[in-house]
Amino acid sequence: MSTINATGTATITVGTGSDAREIAIIYRAATATTEKPALVWLGGYRSDMTGTKAVVLDALAERLGAACIRFDYSGHGASGGEFRDGTISRWLEETIAVIDAAAPKSVILVGSSMGGWIALRLIQELKKRATGLKIAGTVLIAPAPDFTSELIEPELTDKERQSLAERGYFEEHSQYSPEPNIYTRALMEDGRNNRVLSGIIDTGCPVHILQGMADPDVPYRHALKLMEFLPADDVTLTLIRDGDHRLSRPQDLQKMEAAVSALIIDDEKLG
Repeated sequence: MSTINATGTATITVGTGSDAREIAIIYRAATATTEKPALVWLGGYRSDMTGTKAVVLDALAERLGAACIRFDYSGHGASGGEFRDGTISRWLEETIAVIDAAAPKSVILVGSSMGGWIALRLIQELKKRATGLKIAGTVLIAPAPDFTSELIEPELTDKERQSLAERGYFEEHSQYSPEPNIYTRALMEDGRNNRVLSGIIDTGCPVHILQGMADPDVPYRHALKLMEFLPADDVTLTLIRDGDHRLSRPQDLQKMEAAVSALIIDDEKLG
């Protein structure tokens, strides 16, 4: 496994043979004399590591002297692989490989939309491994855990169901891109195997959820439902009355920065 320890861009290979794909990473090394958790950006469906929130998170890490890890899932941004091959399991495998390559001692996970689902699954997988990596906190921005079964499948039209059955995918207009969103049968089936809203989620760390109440993609009630599955954690929910799904306005970005900074301060107090 390749290791990453210097500020700059890097790539790692995940998978073997015909399943191999190059994962692009932007890494910022820590500069603070006191060890702070590395900030890990987990992007959303069809988002990449150069988006507004990811860049702002990196700038925050620079100011704080903390490490920052950004990367693109396969089929996204600068990474290789086909988008249509993507599943939660596949993107989770890549996330774990990136963290293994960076080898931080502790992290704060910042997951946006689908990245919130990846963050929760990542915590579950890291707990199984008992590697000693500390999860110092998690910030979930418009989190979309189980979005395939909770938000997409119940709303499928007959035409979309037919397309899934006959073509293996269906397309949906995207308000964020001229290209349509593509949802494959493999993604939907794999999503059921990665459900987290099926029992108590014990992250073992503070969780801060930022959710827009005017979000057309992930209703704020989904964030309320997620909280029901986090009874053992210290959870803060910030509802932003006029916030949309992206939460990329200056005032939204300030809330993200404040949430991350507060987690770092709390971690330092705990020693």
